[in-house]
Amino acid sequence: MFSKKKTWVFMLALILLLVLAACGGGDDTSGDDGEADADNGDYDLNDSYTVVSDNSFVPFEFMKDGELVGFDIELITAVAEEAGFEIDGEIQTTNFDGIIPGLQTGQFEIAVAGISITEERKGTVDFSDPYYESGITIAVPEDNKDINSLEDLEGKTIATRLGSTSSQFLEENLEDKTIDTYEQLDQVYMSVENGSADAAVYDLPNVEYYIATTGDGLKAVGDTYQAEDYGIAISKGNDELVAAINDALATLHENGTYDEIYDKWFGASE
Repeated sequence: MFSKKKTWVFMLALILLLVLAACGGGDDTSGDDGEADADNGDYDLNDSYTVVSDNSFVPFEFMKDGELVGFDIELITAVAEEAGFEIDGEIQTTNFDGIIPGLQTGQFEIAVAGISITEERKGTVDFSDPYYESGITIAVPEDNKDINSLEDLEGKTIATRLGSTSSQFLEENLEDKTIDTYEQLDQVYMSVENGSADAAVYDLPNVEYYIATTGDGLKAVGDTYQAEDYGIAISKGNDELVAAINDALATLHENGTYDEIYDKWFGASE
């Protein structure tokens, strides 16, 4: 039999245990914490990341009325929202050939700029799953009848973009050539339009878009060479960020958001 004193101490201890258990249970079942975990798929992400792009690769990223717009810009915005992180400030811009070095040095953490996934680039940065299939094509003046294939570029002056896979492709596949590289894409096409280059070689979607919207005096010729996939580039050492971006891309494909963005910039998706 308990004495009255022992019974009182026992009851007080029991009440204290119940109070502590209730408080602990409230912390474990916080609705806010549960929602945060669901938003980022349980990945350990920063609240925000520095994102960089180009500003002259239409229709993927370019300046319009003082604003950076395009397919890539809308896609990375949707990816960030789906993955559960913020873009740190505004999307930064730099010349295309400065993007990979910027990721390597930590100046940027994420890059989206129609960047082709290559084995060489994978040695210095990580990539998301592919989000766009591309290739390389040739643009020449409309009245040109001599250039219809890659072989016809032998002995010619060819304009392309500095640091691009197109430049590397030309170096590897032509013996007798002069390659003029430019930082900005409008310089590439203008060099053909003003006669300082015989042809421009660059990514198919950009060539087609330029001809359809701006380059009235140019035409695309020949085959599409070197099929390429674009990926979102991420600085090394961010494995969970890569996984979160891949999950977000998959979700955007599944829920139709990707198709909506694609249709806006390229027309109806297949």
